[in-house]
Amino acid sequence: MKRKLLLSFILVFGLAKVSAQELNCRIQINTDKIQGTNKQVYTTLQGALMDFMNNKKWTNASFTQLEKVDCSFVITVKEADVASNSYKCDLQIQSRRPVFNSVYTTSLFNFKDISFNFTYVEFDPLQFTENKYSGNLTAVMAFYAYILLGVDQDSFSPLGGTPYFNRATEIMTQAQTNNESGWQAFDNEKNRYALVSAYTDEASKGFRLMWYTYHRRGLDEMSTNTDKPRAAITESLKALKTLYSDRPGSVLLSLFSDTKIDEVKDIFSKGLTSEKESVHQILSDVFPAQSNRYSSILQ
Repeated sequence: MKRKLLLSFILVFGLAKVSAQELNCRIQINTDKIQGTNKQVYTTLQGALMDFMNNKKWTNASFTQLEKVDCSFVITVKEADVASNSYKCDLQIQSRRPVFNSVYTTSLFNFKDISFNFTYVEFDPLQFTENKYSGNLTAVMAFYAYILLGVDQDSFSPLGGTPYFNRATEIMTQAQTNNESGWQAFDNEKNRYALVSAYTDEASKGFRLMWYTYHRRGLDEMSTNTDKPRAAITESLKALKTLYSDRPGSVLLSLFSDTKIDEVKDIFSKGLTSEKESVHQILSDVFPAQSNRYSSILQ
């Protein structure tokens, strides 16, 4: 895997130490919604999940420290059954990456999973075997590890995340046979099935190519010239209208809204009038209910 952008950054600053693992993952467990249970188990679980996500080798590539995917998981426990060691939770997942030659980091992923249910016995090792379902806890975490790797790689090379989205699909297929919530088709338009299906849908190819142009040909090149990268972003955003036309309920549109609208507004705050009008029209067509977030583009 070649990520020339960050490799150049590393060589400049002398940080070329290689690390095998790919994720820089922080995990927080919120138990404010439950009362009267042993809170120590959550501390143990948090540590176990941190080890699982950060120490497992997810790919065949070597990642330097700066190349690691920076991500965070917030698990909110809604119900806990001590007798059966079962938990019903929400899971908020976010990731980001640095923009070349700047101190700015751009958001890549912001998604809430409302069906994160699992069983966990304190101090039991977390089991995960490739091509085999080993329980919902590790299946969900591994699924999102591959999703985050896919989203990250799509921002560095055209459709570069495909192998990781395919791996997430395999995990989903294995999990579906166990009737756990969040994996089934059509039971929720923003569940794990909908998410990975969107990334592997042929109709989403334009969106994924836009994702590359937006980051690699847009944001990453703004340190030397703002006009050309901004023009590239303007042109690439037309893919939003195409996806909206083909898949108006695509979860990718809500992901873009959650991660990029405010950033787009800032990018075009100093753009050409023609660019501002074009981008504003695209956002108005695709996200009409959120005009308060981008209306200032025209100012």
